[in-house]
Amino acid sequence: MIDTLYIETAVQDHPRVTQIRRRFPNARVIFCDRYGEVFNPKAQNFRIQKQQPALILAEKYQKFVLPAPSGYGIGGNHNFYFSHMLNCLYDCRYCFLQGMYQSANYVLFVNYEDFQQQIRQMCLDQPDQDLYFFSGYDCDSLAFEPVSDFAAQFLPVFAELPNAWLELRTKSTQIRSLLQRPVLPRCVIAFSLSPDSVADKVEAKAPSLGKRLEAAAKLQQQGWQIGLRFDPLIYQYNYQQIYQALFEQVFQLIDPDKLHSVSLGVFRLPEQYFKKMHKLYTDEKLFASPLQTTNGMVSYRSDLEQAMLKDCSRMLLDYIPQSRFFPCL
Repeated sequence: MIDTLYIETAVQDHPRVTQIRRRFPNARVIFCDRYGEVFNPKAQNFRIQKQQPALILAEKYQKFVLPAPSGYGIGGNHNFYFSHMLNCLYDCRYCFLQGMYQSANYVLFVNYEDFQQQIRQMCLDQPDQDLYFFSGYDCDSLAFEPVSDFAAQFLPVFAELPNAWLELRTKSTQIRSLLQRPVLPRCVIAFSLSPDSVADKVEAKAPSLGKRLEAAAKLQQQGWQIGLRFDPLIYQYNYQQIYQALFEQVFQLIDPDKLHSVSLGVFRLPEQYFKKMHKLYTDEKLFASPLQTTNGMVSYRSDLEQAMLKDCSRMLLDYIPQSRFFPCL
């Protein structure tokens, strides 16, 4: 899977780096001073690199935990996100990472302990408040788990923090490390779901809808809190029938009474990201949809966006109570 490893010289002897090098004994190893030397240069083609990304092992020095964007939450008042990794194994055509980063290479920050220390301190500083931490904003939380050991390393930390919630957002079926450990009541495994007719076209390399639902059902049966993320909604002329069928399929396997939360949101991108992605994939039908730009964001026409949100919300609320529904408006 990985044929080239870039390693910052400062972390070359880090135990996590040693472990990963053992996993890829035949990989070419290139040392660098800082990961930005490889990751940030502009003369790169994201589309070409995505065919065979390298793995960059690096150290993060600051901004381990950041405030979550407005409207990004599942019921808490104090929302934060952290990114132990940049970029994703999957190749979803709508993903904003293609517009944000110059490189499709993966960056894994191996100094987990620094992230964990800041999370601990934040929880100690506000002992009377529930703090929500979201992983999976700049990557998929679980897809790289066999290599990163991320969940296995972070869940014990969160288990010790009585006011910390963790969301692991994923399209992955890499759930073995979760099934092999005690359930953490304040951890939500949030699966991003799309209809097969959408996923087959724009979610390259990701597990099928059926496989994701099987993974979610296994976790739910073991007692894990499950979230469902129908985001982004993708327009097709018969979207009502497509999403109605999706919700029926989902709730045949997932118990709605045991769900933690459900959210949905329409396709949207910052304008500068959209322009960059459109240049990479000029023939992509997704970008030929009925889109418009408003306040620097590209999304569907306002009337269409509102119709999709209203219709899909109504259909979802046939299955779940309003109290567990968090639309991204």
